Amino acid sequence: MTVQNGWLRKLAEDPGHSQWYIKRFRDMAAAGRDLVGEARLVDAMVPRGARILDAGCGPGRLGGYLSSIGHDVTGVDLDPELIAAAVADHPGPRWLVGDLSELSLPGPPFDAIVCAGNVMTFAAPDTRVEILRRFARHLAPGGRAAIGFGAGRGYPFDEFLADAVAAGLTPDLLLSTWDLRPFTPEADFLVAVLRHP
Repeated sequence: MTVQNGWLRKLAEDPGHSQWYIKRFRDMAAAGRDLVGEARLVDAMVPRGARILDAGCGPGRLGGYLSSIGHDVTGVDLDPELIAAAVADHPGPRWLVGDLSELSLPGPPFDAIVCAGNVMTFAAPDTRVEILRRFARHLAPGGRAAIGFGAGRGYPFDEFLADAVAAGLTPDLLLSTWDLRPFTPEADFLVAVLRHP
């Protein structure tokens, strides 16, 4: 039996979840919370004007920021309500509804991919390696993907790293936070910067 995507399962259980999620981030932005730490890390990895894919972009907080500072951003998410919020709140990037396990975007490859917000743990387990393969295919030679998620969400870090290698990506840097703290065996979060060989 195939395990369904965790986000779709959550929406089936609670059809209002997308609107709750959108409101949550709008409220945090209105309160002045820092919502773009992940984007600052990715910005430091590329020159200005880089092509960046925001994979599992949600309502667009990271891609919107990266676009506002001069990058060419495409955001993809499987939830049409989140994409509609991204379009409304963050004009500029290309926002697309799509499944990351079927990612096939025209145009030149990306200099960087950011995949934050536990996106990889929501993916159905039998699609995770394929998602990472699609990331590898969409990266320019030498391009890097920054992927972050928490422990205890059904995707052990060692398994993820093995999947990344199987997908053709090479770990460049492992961190325990988006603000550059080193990864340790006790870490409860992983930010993996993976390089296209």
